[in-house]
Amino acid sequence: MPEGVRAVKMATMPTFEAPDGARLSYRLEGYGEPVLCLPGGPMRASAYLGDLGGLSAHRRLVILDLRGTGDSQPPEEDAGYRCDRQVADVEALRVHLGLERVDVLAHSAAGDLGLLYALAHPDRVRTLVLVTARMRALGIEFTGEHLQEAAVLRSGEPWFEAGMRGYANLLNGSTAEEDWGAVMPFFYGRWSERARAHAAAGVEQSNEHAAALFSPPEAFDPEVGRAAVASWGVPVLLLAGELDGGPRPRVATEAARLFDDARTVVQPGGGHFPWLDDPAFFSEAVAGFLDR
Repeated sequence: MPEGVRAVKMATMPTFEAPDGARLSYRLEGYGEPVLCLPGGPMRASAYLGDLGGLSAHRRLVILDLRGTGDSQPPEEDAGYRCDRQVADVEALRVHLGLERVDVLAHSAAGDLGLLYALAHPDRVRTLVLVTARMRALGIEFTGEHLQEAAVLRSGEPWFEAGMRGYANLLNGSTAEEDWGAVMPFFYGRWSERARAHAAAGVEQSNEHAAALFSPPEAFDPEVGRAAVASWGVPVLLLAGELDGGPRPRVATEAARLFDDARTVVQPGGGHFPWLDDPAFFSEAVAGFLDR
């Protein structure tokens, strides 16, 4: 294992070389056995994950900046942003770390990448943690209906009416910043000052050009994916937020049945970034699964 992984320094930013020669960066947080963490967005710089609600007290987090985000170089061609092409980056990081097998945690849209990596290299994945994750590799989407279903749970909030108007405008094709701003509270279990700052940082942290190229339909073969996970032998945790629309807890529970070894945890009061809503619940749930 490289010296950077053994060291006790916090939040260092080493790099490694991707198969195409690009220099990609990753961040180290905490101590213990490594967990390779993949950020969502899609294509949002990994800073928004922080230390995942203190999970770094249980495990050493190896948090990748996907190509073209954070301190990682972009690909030479736009096709390099496709999540199926970035599977090779994840494997190169595992090799760089000197790990025979690795625990993988993927958040939100990175569920696409985490699943594709595990499908391509099931013998290299010890466990897979899918946090409020999209699963297009299995034919599971975040839908407008799911988001609306979650939204009505927040009817008592002072921002609810403005948020619903924002959703309606976005579904009708709006790209206005005020509409995106109005719906942001729905993604957090508590619309606190911390949540507001976290949401505001997303604009600067996101590569919108890359996001549009991350997960085209041709990157996935859901029928093949479903057949593989039914017998692949990789333990999976699906962590959903009670108040989240992507995915709704019932969707995560249904998805868990596709795997041969999976469990679902629904975080009470959790939104799309559950480690912010209740750090102790989140970190203990994930650490308990990893250490089972």
